[in-house]
Amino acid sequence: MEGRTGPRRRRPASAAPPATVRPAIHRTSSRGDVAVVTARAAATFEPVDRSAAAARGFVRDALLGWGVPEVVDDAVVLVSELVTNAVVHAGTAAEVACLREEETVRIEVSDRHPERGLPSFANVTMNSERYADPDGEGGRGLLMCSALSSSWGVEYAAGRKTVWFRLALPEQRPGTRYALPSLPGGELPAADGPVRVAVVQLDDHGRVRHWNADAESLFHRPADAVFGRPWAELAVWPQTPGLGLGDTLRLARWEGSYAVRGGDGAVQEVYGTHVRLRDSGGTPTVLCVLVREADRAVLRTPGTPGSAVEGAATAVEPLDLLVGPVSPDDLSSLLQRIVERARDLLDADASYLLLTSEDETEFELRAATGLSGPSRRFSRMPIDAGAGRFDSARLPAVHEDLAVRPTGAAPLLDGTELRSLITVPLKVEGRLTGSLGVAAAAPGRYDNEDALRLQFAADRIALALESARLSELERLRRGSLSFLVEASDLLAGTLEHEQTLALMAQMAVPTLSSWCAVYTTPDVAAGAELAFVLHEDEDRIDALRALLDKSPAPEAVPSPGARPWTAPAETARALGHPVGPDLGETVVLPLSARNRVIGLLVLGTRRGVRFRQEILELGEDLSRRAALALDNSRLYSERTATSQAFQRALLPPELPKIPGVEVEVFYQAAGEGNEVGGDFYDLFPIREGTYGFAIGDVCGTGPEAASVTGLARHSLRLLAREGLSAPQVLTRLNAAILDEGSRARFLTLLYGELTPREDGSTVLSLVCAGHPLPLRLRTDGQVDQAASPQPLLGVMDELDLTAEELVLAPGEVLLCVTDGVTERREGRRMLGDDGLAEVLTGCAGLTAGAVAARVHRAVERFAPEPPSDDMAILTLRIPTQRRN
Repeated sequence: MEGRTGPRRRRPASAAPPATVRPAIHRTSSRGDVAVVTARAAATFEPVDRSAAAARGFVRDALLGWGVPEVVDDAVVLVSELVTNAVVHAGTAAEVACLREEETVRIEVSDRHPERGLPSFANVTMNSERYADPDGEGGRGLLMCSALSSSWGVEYAAGRKTVWFRLALPEQRPGTRYALPSLPGGELPAADGPVRVAVVQLDDHGRVRHWNADAESLFHRPADAVFGRPWAELAVWPQTPGLGLGDTLRLARWEGSYAVRGGDGAVQEVYGTHVRLRDSGGTPTVLCVLVREADRAVLRTPGTPGSAVEGAATAVEPLDLLVGPVSPDDLSSLLQRIVERARDLLDADASYLLLTSEDETEFELRAATGLSGPSRRFSRMPIDAGAGRFDSARLPAVHEDLAVRPTGAAPLLDGTELRSLITVPLKVEGRLTGSLGVAAAAPGRYDNEDALRLQFAADRIALALESARLSELERLRRGSLSFLVEASDLLAGTLEHEQTLALMAQMAVPTLSSWCAVYTTPDVAAGAELAFVLHEDEDRIDALRALLDKSPAPEAVPSPGARPWTAPAETARALGHPVGPDLGETVVLPLSARNRVIGLLVLGTRRGVRFRQEILELGEDLSRRAALALDNSRLYSERTATSQAFQRALLPPELPKIPGVEVEVFYQAAGEGNEVGGDFYDLFPIREGTYGFAIGDVCGTGPEAASVTGLARHSLRLLAREGLSAPQVLTRLNAAILDEGSRARFLTLLYGELTPREDGSTVLSLVCAGHPLPLRLRTDGQVDQAASPQPLLGVMDELDLTAEELVLAPGEVLLCVTDGVTERREGRRMLGDDGLAEVLTGCAGLTAGAVAARVHRAVERFAPEPPSDDMAILTLRIPTQRRN
């Protein structure tokens, strides 16, 4: 079924591996109005966080492989949103299909959760309050489909929902056509005698492939004598600054004078028009239509400077400001070439070019040469109003002497020695798009004829510049969308506060600014605190931080938008700081979340560079996303710190030193951010000369298990100091656990009491309640079990527990572990009691610390994966010489 179609507002275009990738296929027929699919690529992505990035890469590779880079950026942005909806919100796998059609590219994103239907089309409008928030999640993918695609829709099937959109491929224009008004008979151009029109067709390498009869007659060369020869061998191109012959042959259209060598040795002056087009096979060719120079009125376009229809009084020598091919992908270089050529052709000292802002209320300086003083690239000035009004913006103007004009007549030249100035507007279909100025130091240098020549030249380049400027704006918009999508992915990928601060600065530099600083406001009343600094030149980071530390912090103003900040520059001037001369414009953007300012994002440029409006708007978008990420990371850090503080309270304090006994403990809780889990240990004095020790394992891991851990550890200390025996202590603890009701968890526990004796040995009284049995390492390397198994705690009301006596002689070791050690697995293999005993056998003669380290190392090396269970190791060793 054909889905609903969104508004046709097409804007011209300039890692989880997929589970399934189907190769491209081709279809050569269609039924009815079904589009012909010439290529297809499809992939399936699992419902994991990194699938959106993988889907973007898949679509980008598919479209670039088909040779349609113009639609890549729009397609990537839309697919990212739709795949995120499927794998994150719907929680299902996403199937992405790219279909190459004759005039469009269709992309489909399907999921398996159709009951999460899309909102009705009436709700997906730009005026909908529900979807009016640009930072909101709901409906944003459909809004973007409506804005970026030529059509889109939704299709439902059993257990399946598909959102599709189409992107129109750019029209390939084979050439340029002009429609000119008719002229009265008296103004038609005249020709003396018969007019011969030579038609010469060249291939893409500039070689002759067609030569008509008039060309044979005009240049005295038969067709078979010139076929395949390079046109550069026949054409005599003027040796003057400007376009070369090769450059003109690459232009879409060119018109002008040059000469052609005839077969009789004579040189024929000609006037010609070159049109670049594609032949029936799609190969670029150049069609040259040539007449004698005397017959130039036949080909000259009406309105061209110096044409016959304008009259001798208005004929002026034309200027050509375009040197080389026009590349819309490098507008800055094109503008710089134009101002330099305008300066050279009019023998000027300076030249500049202004383009209008998007709202057409201001001029923006985009290129200049020969200017000094206050002129800065991207600086702005009003067009029609205000004290800094640019004089004569919409008409050509000649200023013979700026010294006698009021200040502000030409604000870019204030403070310079330039006196003469010509300014001409750039217009497209009557709309002001820019202004070109040429200035000289001497007064009275230019007259009306110079202004007319410059105006003619400006008229010829205005359309090309406007097209290149619009292409630049479109690239910036698409790049901004891609930038924000990537920024959102990166910011959502971490909850670490310090890492979030670093990511904010790294995304801003150098994409948005030359340097960036992030301030946080933990206490609004106390002011902002400098948290992170980044400069595109790493050698300047420390110096910049030192300057900002000495500068008053910016105020945490909640008003949205960028505001200028001059404190760093003022401090640098006052202190003579070395970073000062490099500072340009600086702005501050608030980081607001939950109706309060939680930080400030400071962006700065190099000296002489100003922020463009597009960059400031992009910075505002970034600051909104960064503020949410920063607030989330702050809350997460606070919650983590609180959790860790409570967890550390469950760990025993510093272990006591026991005369005649070496003690070593290793403890590791499973789970990210957990310091305490279900395993625990303790060692504490009971009475003079007697100490209690315990190692246990609560069922489960995490906070729930940790709560029972705290109950067990504190109960053991309290009950043991009441003078109860080891079995009595565990019986009381069992009752306390059962009293917890639904929160109760069963517990395995090895509890013992040890008393060092004068002869150097130590007496132990042990109860092993469902816990892995302790192992004794004798001095000869023999390992045996030091206790017998008894019932675990937290299951039965009545327990029959008995204490077992054990004497450790000097040099012997008692090893106590939790099941995180013995149940360490690699596939079907398990370390087990036998594997632990084998490790312990090789520890004879080692200290208690060395024994614990070797056991831990053996557990780590048993499998390549990190341990998934809590782990505790308690080692007791009787030294061979008693230490007091």
